Amino acid sequence: MTTHPSTAGQGVGPLLRAWREQRRVSQLELALRADSSARHISFVETGRSRPSEEMVLRLAEHLDVPVRERNALLLAAGYAPRYPETPLDDPALGALREGIERLISGYEPYPALVVDAVYDVVAANRGVMTLVDGVCASLLEPPLNAMRLALHPRGLAPRIRNLRAWRGHLLEQMERQIALHRSEPLRALYEEVAAYPVPDADPAEEPAEPVPHFALPLRIEHEGRTLSFISSISTFNTPMDVTVAELAIETLLPADPATVKYLQSLTP
Repeated sequence: MTTHPSTAGQGVGPLLRAWREQRRVSQLELALRADSSARHISFVETGRSRPSEEMVLRLAEHLDVPVRERNALLLAAGYAPRYPETPLDDPALGALREGIERLISGYEPYPALVVDAVYDVVAANRGVMTLVDGVCASLLEPPLNAMRLALHPRGLAPRIRNLRAWRGHLLEQMERQIALHRSEPLRALYEEVAAYPVPDADPAEEPAEPVPHFALPLRIEHEGRTLSFISSISTFNTPMDVTVAELAIETLLPADPATVKYLQSLTP
């Protein structure tokens, strides 16, 4: 996977250059996007010119820099952070919490959960609890982590019928996020779960006859049945808070009629 040089203690110029190079954008292209000049971008990156607060935010926007890292850019340029990081249990986010709970509860009996930037679960509905029933108790202790839960040999991994394909999908997803966010905690989690042992391929992982799917399904065994799901992930549009920016809502949509029928049969 891609690695990134440390930028700790650097000024805003080297940080902006690192983000620009990571996004594979030339100085001229960035200047055109940000209504500036390649000369000015060059001066900012080399430290010959101090960008205004507005310019830092404009460049960060056009480089798709995550909200948390935009604060770091502002601090490196000598400005105050623009985006707060409000704890999720803060009263100010009460409406958000209530909305999330209502959303995932309304999705029942299908599984839905909310994770933060390192895949710690901050909310989950009863559909998720149904799937994790019987998992090793230590993996269910707070903070419950969705990646550990899915890939740990004492978690859901032994029940996932297409483990190799699903594991590859999850690891690739984490690699993309590391490339975007340059998060050391996420990198550490990736290295941990990527090192979990993977059992030898099981002939039962693939159905005898190929089944067409519009996306890679999660095929997981539950009480003697193989359930099939398609995963969908949603984030908040134009977040102005670091905490909110890093939340993701994952829903598991039944991929076949048998899964729909079984889950609906569990509804009281």
